[in-house]
Amino acid sequence: MATLGDRLLFATHNEGKVEELRALFQPLGVGLVSARELGLPEPAETETTFVGNARIKAHAAARASGLPALADDSGLCVDALGGAPGVYTADWAEGPGGRDFLRAMTRTYDALLANGAKEPWSARFRCTLVLAFPDGQDEVYEGEVSGRLVWPLRGALGHGYDPMFMPDGDTRTFAEMAPDEKNAVSHRARALEALIAKRFT
Repeated sequence: MATLGDRLLFATHNEGKVEELRALFQPLGVGLVSARELGLPEPAETETTFVGNARIKAHAAARASGLPALADDSGLCVDALGGAPGVYTADWAEGPGGRDFLRAMTRTYDALLANGAKEPWSARFRCTLVLAFPDGQDEVYEGEVSGRLVWPLRGALGHGYDPMFMPDGDTRTFAEMAPDEKNAVSHRARALEALIAKRFT
């Protein structure tokens, strides 16, 4: 098994994800540096699966930096929308002026109404982590959290679609939870738990 070491590159320019993963890795004694901090470009995500896009990002970062690189591809899968937006979750936020997740959440809500979908609107956040090494090896870890969508939006914390997603077993959206509360149950945390079980236990 390739050595992880005490410094890991997180292949993202999304500062919300960096903060979330940095908090999750801190207790493990692993320092996290982001692709943005190293000035690495964002490769085109040309695959149609979470694992495919995560692999693109992780291997590009590992080759460019010489460090082990962790990449995440994650998304919101809404049952009444046939699993959309899924791997295109971030794309739903694109538009004039750049990426806007209020636009993405409104688009999701409008699609539910257009489809005549009845509440509760069941959905799940899915996360695939790929840990890639400069020698070309990689490992895949996955996590998922089920819940339902709410409207109007609730909460001001978190990022992405957090204000409209309420995980099963809670009455709050991710955006109403403190970061440590969300990190304990999020799809990214569950994928990381699988990585930790293999790498740190």
